[in-house]
Amino acid sequence: MSSPGKTGAISRRLSRTKSKKKHFVHQKVEIFWASDPVLTVFMWGINHTINDLFQVPMPVMLLPDDFKANIKMKVNNHLFNKENLPGHFKFKEYCPLVFRNLRERFGVEHQDYQHIVTCHGSTLLPQFLGMYRVTVDNEDTYILVMRNMFSHRLTVHRKYDLKGSLVSREASDKEKGKELPTFKDVDFRNNMQRVYISEEEKEKLLDKLNRDVEFLVRLRIMDYSLLLGIHDVGRAEQEEEVEMKDSVSEEEEDSENDQCLTAVGSFGSSPEGIAGYMSSYKPLGPGEFDPYVDVYAIQSAAGAPHRQVYFMGLIDILTQYDTKKKAAHAAKTVKHGAGAEISTVHPEQYAKRFREFIANIFAY
Repeated sequence: MSSPGKTGAISRRLSRTKSKKKHFVHQKVEIFWASDPVLTVFMWGINHTINDLFQVPMPVMLLPDDFKANIKMKVNNHLFNKENLPGHFKFKEYCPLVFRNLRERFGVEHQDYQHIVTCHGSTLLPQFLGMYRVTVDNEDTYILVMRNMFSHRLTVHRKYDLKGSLVSREASDKEKGKELPTFKDVDFRNNMQRVYISEEEKEKLLDKLNRDVEFLVRLRIMDYSLLLGIHDVGRAEQEEEVEMKDSVSEEEEDSENDQCLTAVGSFGSSPEGIAGYMSSYKPLGPGEFDPYVDVYAIQSAAGAPHRQVYFMGLIDILTQYDTKKKAAHAAKTVKHGAGAEISTVHPEQYAKRFREFIANIFAY
């Protein structure tokens, strides 16, 4: 635990719980449970540390020590609650105040974060929300929590990884065999693909992009790319229509009604509960999204040849231009000649080439 006082308090709580168990009195505590014990401990740890942090006032400014701080917890359950949590586990959160500050800058509330629900941010960079270590059965698992660039609701039908280099790039082993392949710069050009967004949205996006890239150049970062996901609204409507025709029948409609009552969940199945559920749920139409959840999403412009939703964000931002990259650049220059296009270049040149390419992916 983070302090002897807290350790003693937990020991006393466990002691009281054990005595209650002898009298067959079950503690009524709601605990997230998953078949994967690592995920179970992870969610338990997040709830625990978020509740603790909520009691701590945010400092006016972060200090160097805040970037070295951590919260540690070690739990020995001794068969208590073994149906939900492993008997022995450890949980560690890195830089809790730093990541809390980041979450507040991104507009992610404590309650939202506990349920992995996201809100708002003004950057194309990945939004890292927390970093943790979970130890179960003496095996460490490191977890980095970040906001998803794609939507939980709108299917991405085509995906591009754009670096601004027309050097042929093969799919990685992770990408091979996937149902949705990741296309590259050459594919974008050969497919004559274009992004149809309004001039206003384009200016806003390029402004974010330029600020983010300048930041990466200052950190000597290269090899990043723009992840572009495309949701085709017309195709999604057709897929939904086909699915409905293939699956809907009278019996299934009855089953769907039953599921609807189940979905009410915590609101309950009473008339008041159902009314509360319906008032809290605002249905979205085809291609519509909540900008506070899908912060990387942009609607296609009015008059575009296709109704689409684009998801755009920067990825792979942790590669520094170090000695190894410099050596690779020198070797490729010798092999291909000084005038050849080389994928490994210094950060300023990489940024210039990247921005020029991205500025030309738009139709307007």
